[in-house]
Amino acid sequence: MATEVKVPTLGESVTEATVGAWLKKPGDAVALDEPIASLETDKVAMDVPSPVAGVLGQQLVKEGDTVNVGAVIAIVEAGASAATAAPAPAASATSALAAAVSAPAAPAVAAAAPAADDASSVTLSPAVRRLVLEHGLDPSSIKGTGRDGRLTKDDVLAAVAAGTAKVQGAAPVAVAAVGEASATSARAEERVKMTRLRQTVAKRLKSAQETAALLTTFNDVDMSAVIEARNKYKDLFEKKHGVRLGFMGFFTKAVCMALRDVPAVNAQIEGDEIVYYNYADISVAVSAPNGLVVPVIRNAEGMSVAEIEKTIGDFGKKAKAGALTMEDMKGGTFTISNGGVFGSLMSTPIINPPQSAVLGLHRIEDRPVVVNGEIVVRPMMYLALSYDHRLIDGREAVTFLVAIKNAIEDPTRLLIDL
Repeated sequence: MATEVKVPTLGESVTEATVGAWLKKPGDAVALDEPIASLETDKVAMDVPSPVAGVLGQQLVKEGDTVNVGAVIAIVEAGASAATAAPAPAASATSALAAAVSAPAAPAVAAAAPAADDASSVTLSPAVRRLVLEHGLDPSSIKGTGRDGRLTKDDVLAAVAAGTAKVQGAAPVAVAAVGEASATSARAEERVKMTRLRQTVAKRLKSAQETAALLTTFNDVDMSAVIEARNKYKDLFEKKHGVRLGFMGFFTKAVCMALRDVPAVNAQIEGDEIVYYNYADISVAVSAPNGLVVPVIRNAEGMSVAEIEKTIGDFGKKAKAGALTMEDMKGGTFTISNGGVFGSLMSTPIINPPQSAVLGLHRIEDRPVVVNGEIVVRPMMYLALSYDHRLIDGREAVTFLVAIKNAIEDPTRLLIDL
């Protein structure tokens, strides 16, 4: 019996999505609720599960197509065998990979047939498939950290950097082909359609620049006290709370205190009114396979450092697995973006509309500073507050940054609410 696979409800006010990747190819056995395709909405990526156990038949849409909620995108043959499943109108991503690594080109390639068969059973997104082919790798030799063990771009790049991935037997042929192509077309180009998420991010950021009166104010902070506290208590902290003690817990607490003292930074403009919030829903920028996402720590002002670290850790795991939901991303009154984890020294972050401000954290770097008339070396970090100058004055921005600086340089303030 054939069962239709339909696009599920995507969230409040979301009516359409883009087919990001097919996770199963026609003829593949699928279990009940097993993901068969990945969809991209304006905010998150989500999987489409199989409504029944059976074999995937036809794929009715292609990767990159836009589909509406309730649209039929595939057929699952319940109880059918792989041999009798209906063929798809187009080859899947994994079929393309298998063909690329097992195409007969030389006697040596025949020895690589088993590896090619293994590769064909690995589900790859277009971006990951391209990386695997470029480096001539056996994807089955790379451990996936994505949802259900799927490979991500970070997994492939990490394996390449560490030299732990096996090279396909057909790799010399593939590399040679690439080499020949490079020799004849050194100025090659590649066009890749922007994901729906990236398009939405681009529109929102451009809208922020055109609508808000953006201004950035800087300060720096001596991280000595926080580093000392972290080194002293990190083992006990992890043993008690089951999560590592990082810097984001300290900064989030400091931000919540500063937002209370400078309420304009925690406000938003709606029409000709200003909305002030007496709670702090902190958006935190988290790296995901499809780009940067900003899940929200709700009511952060009432949370402990341990609760904040646990929440951020959970968001990181969900982002890596592509499991963040629309509810995780909705709302937020203020954003913290930590570019320092990537090595950024200084930046001017753009606000996340309709929020009015964003705090940028940067890398910690030993620098000479003057303390009590003497030049000493301290671990320093630059802080950047970008804000909508229509709502937040320079005095308020500076006061906000100084409040954070004081709390981080003397963490006791976080305990006694000072």
